[in-house]
Amino acid sequence: MTSGIHQQIHEKSIKITDPAGREVHVIEDRAALEIACQYSLSLQEIYIEALRLLVYPYRYIRNMDIISPTEQLKLAESQVAIVGAGGLGGQVIILLARIGIGRLIVVDYDQFDETNLNRQALCSREVLQRSKSQTAAEIVASINPGIRVIPHQVRISTDGIDQILVGTDVIVDALDNVPDRLMLQEAACRLGVPMVHGALAGFEGRIMTVYPGDSGLKQLYDIAETAKVDKERPEALLGVPAVTAAVIGTLQTMEVLKILLHRGNIFRHIMAHIDLENGRFEEFCFKAGDK
Repeated sequence: MTSGIHQQIHEKSIKITDPAGREVHVIEDRAALEIACQYSLSLQEIYIEALRLLVYPYRYIRNMDIISPTEQLKLAESQVAIVGAGGLGGQVIILLARIGIGRLIVVDYDQFDETNLNRQALCSREVLQRSKSQTAAEIVASINPGIRVIPHQVRISTDGIDQILVGTDVIVDALDNVPDRLMLQEAACRLGVPMVHGALAGFEGRIMTVYPGDSGLKQLYDIAETAKVDKERPEALLGVPAVTAAVIGTLQTMEVLKILLHRGNIFRHIMAHIDLENGRFEEFCFKAGDK
């Protein structure tokens, strides 16, 4: 980046008093977009340069303290893949976009239908019969144009999944069947990338993070389940209400942040089970070598 861009960022930034009463230099979207257009750059690139200069994009000012400027820059430079853009994936996509992940790969072959309206954050009557992955890109652009979304309207397969996910820092499993989940875990292992698993049925859900080399989902699913998609899987029988999707999707998003920022306790070799109806949060621990 040239010194001219840095000068423009300094000139167009403003000093504000944040909610804690401190003076902070920020740059508003309008000013950042002007610089981006002037230099034929993306808004994402301007955000990154501003953060390097300790000038906060104004939209992230409420992230301050809990997320440091260095951490906000790390998020802006990161790439996360969300495989599945339905109940879980839609929640994760919107939350990651709002918090400032720079690039999102969204993989989903499906289109929205009327049954998705009960829970899927990206679904509205206006997008019925439209591609979930393409809609994700459009909605993220309306929320945070500083995020680049790379949509893939494809079914994941052993032949093409690695090429789609290469360069990703974290993979989010927002799928709805065992065979595809296992396929995704194997791809994450080959690429050396951690994967955040999430699943729900009724008012219950679970999350678990799987690092390359971990047994991961093989500890959760019977091998017989991996042979085919089970039409009597729990989510099909118990339903998938919005509240459960929102909670599990939020926990998956937080897991992504912890992985990227090297903070907190990650659910590795641990399955966290949440029972919303009975108000229970339980952890089931596995030994690292368990199969």
